[in-house]
Amino acid sequence: NDIKRVVAYSTLSQLGYMTVALGVSAYAAGIFHLMTHAFFKALLFLGAGSVIITMHHDQDIRNMGGLRKYMPITWITMLIGSLALIGTPFFSGFFSKDAIIASVHHSQLAGADYAYWMLLIGVFVTALYSFRMYFLVFHGEPRMDAHTREHLHETPWVVTFPLIMLASPSVIAGYLIGPVVFGDFFN
Repeated sequence: NDIKRVVAYSTLSQLGYMTVALGVSAYAAGIFHLMTHAFFKALLFLGAGSVIITMHHDQDIRNMGGLRKYMPITWITMLIGSLALIGTPFFSGFFSKDAIIASVHHSQLAGADYAYWMLLIGVFVTALYSFRMYFLVFHGEPRMDAHTREHLHETPWVVTFPLIMLASPSVIAGYLIGPVVFGDFFN
């Protein structure tokens, strides 16, 4: 229920993807995911910080709700980060996660079939907890106290500008980094 812990837990699951890539000798796919993950995870942590600032340092997502209308920039950037995290097509996380899942699926190592199915289950679990957090924080009825509700507002530009700057590579990094990692860029 702690917004920072939800984002931190997702980091552990993404490290699992990278470790599985290393296990099937898909080193480029693991590094690719590390690079795309850096953008959308930084976006999610900064977005969580933006929410925490606005909520007067309350981190419990059960005390939030309806922040979409008060924090439109944080709302849209957290949506972009969440979509990249779960591997939505055309977002950076899709390209890197797909490379790992495909590598595991084509592996001839013992246990690769098991790892493949665990990765697919992990994709659905990631979507579940990511969007649980997203909807509890930004949608539904506000669940905070009256004093907090009176002071809700978007965070200052020193927070929103980096959110916007991190949202861009969370969408396009897969298009830019993929050819470098898998192509003949270094030839």
